[in-house]
Amino acid sequence: MNCELRRIGRNLTFGTRNSFVALLFLGLLTWLSGCVSSDKLQKNQYLLYSQTVRGNRTIQSYDLESLIPQRPNRRLLRLPLTPSLWVYQLGSRTYDKAAAQRELEAKRKEYDQFVAQPDSTRAYRKKLKRYNRQLGRLNRRVDEGNWVMRSLGEPPAYYYETDAQANAQKMQRFLYNKGFLRGKVGYTADSSTALGRRVRVTYNIAENTPFLLNQITYQIPDPRVDSIVRSTLDRFSILKKGDRYDADNVEAERIRIEDLLRNNGYYSFTRQYIPLPLDVLDLDTARTDSADLTPHRLNMWVKIVNPPGQPRHPVYKIGEVEVRVLRAEDRASADTVSHNGIRFYLGRQQYSMRLLDSRIFLRPDSLYRLKNYQDTQRQLFLLNQFSFANISFLDTTARRLRTRISLIPIDKYEITTEGGIFVLYQGQGYPGPFGNLSFRIHNIFGGLGTFETAARYGIEATTGFIPNSSIGISQEFGLNTSLIFPHILFPGKVRFKFNRLNPRTQISLGYNYTKRPEYGRQLLRAAMSYNWLKNTNHQYNFFIADINYLNATIYRDGNGQSAFLDYLDRQAAAGSTIKNSFLNSFASNVGFVYTYNTNILGQNRRANFLRVSLESGGTTLNLFSPSQLQNIFRTTDTSGLQYYKYLRGNIDYRHYVPLRPKTTLAFRFNTGLVYGYGVNRTAPYEKLFFAGGSSSVRAWLPRRLGAGSAIPYTVPVLDPKDRLIPDFKRDRRNPEQSTGQFRYDFEQPGDILLEASAELRTHLFRLGGDINGAFFVDAGNVWTLRDNENRVGENFQFRKPGNGPYNRSFLQQIAVGTGIGLRIDFSFFIIRFDGAIKVYDPARYFVYAPDRNGYILPGKQPDDIIDERFILSKFRFDKMFRGVNPLVINFGIGYPF
Repeated sequence: MNCELRRIGRNLTFGTRNSFVALLFLGLLTWLSGCVSSDKLQKNQYLLYSQTVRGNRTIQSYDLESLIPQRPNRRLLRLPLTPSLWVYQLGSRTYDKAAAQRELEAKRKEYDQFVAQPDSTRAYRKKLKRYNRQLGRLNRRVDEGNWVMRSLGEPPAYYYETDAQANAQKMQRFLYNKGFLRGKVGYTADSSTALGRRVRVTYNIAENTPFLLNQITYQIPDPRVDSIVRSTLDRFSILKKGDRYDADNVEAERIRIEDLLRNNGYYSFTRQYIPLPLDVLDLDTARTDSADLTPHRLNMWVKIVNPPGQPRHPVYKIGEVEVRVLRAEDRASADTVSHNGIRFYLGRQQYSMRLLDSRIFLRPDSLYRLKNYQDTQRQLFLLNQFSFANISFLDTTARRLRTRISLIPIDKYEITTEGGIFVLYQGQGYPGPFGNLSFRIHNIFGGLGTFETAARYGIEATTGFIPNSSIGISQEFGLNTSLIFPHILFPGKVRFKFNRLNPRTQISLGYNYTKRPEYGRQLLRAAMSYNWLKNTNHQYNFFIADINYLNATIYRDGNGQSAFLDYLDRQAAAGSTIKNSFLNSFASNVGFVYTYNTNILGQNRRANFLRVSLESGGTTLNLFSPSQLQNIFRTTDTSGLQYYKYLRGNIDYRHYVPLRPKTTLAFRFNTGLVYGYGVNRTAPYEKLFFAGGSSSVRAWLPRRLGAGSAIPYTVPVLDPKDRLIPDFKRDRRNPEQSTGQFRYDFEQPGDILLEASAELRTHLFRLGGDINGAFFVDAGNVWTLRDNENRVGENFQFRKPGNGPYNRSFLQQIAVGTGIGLRIDFSFFIIRFDGAIKVYDPARYFVYAPDRNGYILPGKQPDDIIDERFILSKFRFDKMFRGVNPLVINFGIGYPF
């Protein structure tokens, strides 16, 4: 094999055992590498090893690299090791392209003979589909090789000088289009002996001085067009004096003018009336780049020409408008209804003319506007009542557009079912079956509304909340019903201001019942919300009422005892609020959610996501005094109906940066605050914040991180003086043989949340679907707002005085985890596996007093302080899923953010 690794191996001297081991290791790397044997390469044929862009200062390297269609074979850790190429070659040893071609030709003959005798039977259609699948599979085999070659391997990437020349020319044109009119691009191809039969290509960029726009002149012979365009130049023109010349900005200005005029009656106007190239004059032709580095200046003329043989551009108005809401079988018996100047042709279903008319913005005798055309089609489609929505202009006589809107209704009744195995880990659950049944009625009451009801039932095995408890059966039943109206239900004319924003009013009623071995929990929820879209990127949700009633029952044995209730009482004694979620309670809130999203699944481009939510719980309860509320709810600390008053806010921001065509760097920052100001000084358990899990800090189990630097709750045991005895005992002489571990057994709610994540995502190979990998780092925690005398380190502090283990700011209490992930992308959904380990655990900095049997002594400062926060080195491959720092596996559907 003629490759670098083999050549290095020949120069080694092997005289010792270590040298022999090194030789074996080097041989293994060589075998796994993608080195191509000399007999695989023709004379003067080379592999493409790498491509680099250098010399550019203003233009981003990514923009230039994206112009290169060729890609070198993927290397392992940037070493000259290409395992995918090696796998491809391994598969090619058993691949016979000629035989595959003969098999394809034989199958095509069979197919031609079969389709020559068409049939309408079901068996014929089934066999036709089978032939199409077989032909597709054989075509892929001929074009891409056998399964190993196309799924696991990667074909050799060869270097061709013609490709390098073409790439340099494309880069030079790109520089020209970006304002570097005198930019130069060259390339060098390094095929030195050290690279073997590989070539390293370097593209050398010389941008030279840029050209700036000096004066922009618009020449428009049509007076009305001239008036419309000039009225927008100061505020909306994309071409600005002093900016660097950019062909993309020129094209964007052409598109802007086209949209502007088509929104002012110019139905037939296109950007072809703004000819390219635009006239450009260089005012500094006498200057040389080497003598003066000052940017050059350009004058530009933008012309808008008239149609051939016409003195001006024609202006159009909307003529007759007809709306056909028909299926094919309804055309003969269609009813004709006129409403507000529009003629409707209706089939069997009846519709509210007022609501349907409110979604049509193309009005007779109005000026044609492109926005009205687009909004009408979009709003009709978003009603979710029609499977097809199309707008066509049948006639343009006398510059009046005769308009037809064709709508095909979807089925009035719709039933969907779903079933499977519940495998999403959310605590101590195990796989179990589940089933969903949904029923939907479209155009209910003829008002374009939708009625939906969905039932879900699932069973799973669970170990229960109490550690070391036996496995039991958990059942969950949910029934949710909602009524969706395609407008804002609100008195007055304000509701009509939302007509272009896809307004919706949703009224829902839901019931959920959970039965576990320890308890039963029933939740009744009623809600009403307004939703609207400014455009595809901006979404608004306003919850005007969200009312929840919770009824929980803790099961007892024949003697009236409950180990689970005792467990909750001990947790409450240690400061936990988990018991609140098992008290009968009433909660109501109003809230607002704004979502901005430019990320499109499947597109690797720079994008952002922002979600801001604000919520006020128990707002109407402020109208009553505390004594009145206690009489209404008959509430005490431990009985009666609990009620809550709280404020809650949450900000979730994500940013996506493409590094390569199939490589993305994703960031996330998530923060929130909840403040309870009612009698119980907290919020409902479901409204508190949690950290840890598949979409959070993945090195911790779901909801098990925090709070702050407090030691995780385990099974509390109290000594005679009611001090907490931890679940672990440490052997100071032999720490690895300690009699216990930190145990993250229970959920850790908090009032404050801070989380941040960074994840590098890249494509690995294809196996049925795209197999993608990820490397990630997560950081975050939750804190409480108020001190807990039974549990130190969990409250949020910007800075605490002193140097003790419990005198730390919140920055020192941010946990850090890292790991790798695997994503199986089937295009319609993504299965995700993430494995993570802890890097920094703030809870592992605590007071230990061996003379007190390992008691945690709040407020004390003994000399024996344990600091094991940096815990990454505690991970052991031989104790991967146990030990001090185990590997935590997270399973999920879709990306974590």
